[in-house]
Amino acid sequence: MTGTAVRIGLVLPDVLGTYGDSGNAAVLRQRLRWRGIDAEVVDVHLGAPVPSGLDVYLLGGGEDEAQALAAAHLRAHPGLQRAAARGAVVFGVCAGLQVLGSSFVVSGGTRHAGLGLLDVSTSPGERRAVGEVVVEWDREPLTGFENHLGVTTLGPGSRPLGRVAAGTGNGDGTDGAVTGHVLATYLHGPVLARNPALADLLLSWVLGTPPGELPVPEVGELRRERLRAARAARWR
Repeated sequence: MTGTAVRIGLVLPDVLGTYGDSGNAAVLRQRLRWRGIDAEVVDVHLGAPVPSGLDVYLLGGGEDEAQALAAAHLRAHPGLQRAAARGAVVFGVCAGLQVLGSSFVVSGGTRHAGLGLLDVSTSPGERRAVGEVVVEWDREPLTGFENHLGVTTLGPGSRPLGRVAAGTGNGDGTDGAVTGHVLATYLHGPVLARNPALADLLLSWVLGTPPGELPVPEVGELRRERLRAARAARWR
């Protein structure tokens, strides 16, 4: 943390806000507040410099044109990259995953440079992946839904978030990518609302607390866990 309040950067919600991914910021803020920790969401819009002093940065989904626009903006205003270099937490979903990688090819065939925070590259697949996803993660199954054409290939500098039990994910039987405190996935939902354990992993990184020692807020947790388990069982 860089101060008394956790500062959650919602990066380019005006172009990377598909499928309600901006809700991930609200989830992190509320889970911190339930624990008595002050938190605020800082919106970073297109055309504005990206502050490098935030604690966690969130990127959501978007169409090809919006994704290319976002990548160009973030390369021109490298505050996020500077933050990641000092250990700030970065979380991306779908287009956010691709932008955080080394490169991505949009449906028209144009290759764009990413931010290089994940060792992944993405190219269009033969068919669009649409539907519910279940990912076997090392803590518990993750659920969400996907809608993307990209096939993502991981290099040695990143590891997958988990193995796909139902759905497509990266296209090779895995989903997402992780390098240090940079983590991304193809799961929408918003994914952190559907999978509070993943939200709490990110928060444990932000707070410097081992995941098993982060206090669990009791508000709504039992009901949420039952819903998550039912979704996982249905689609596996």
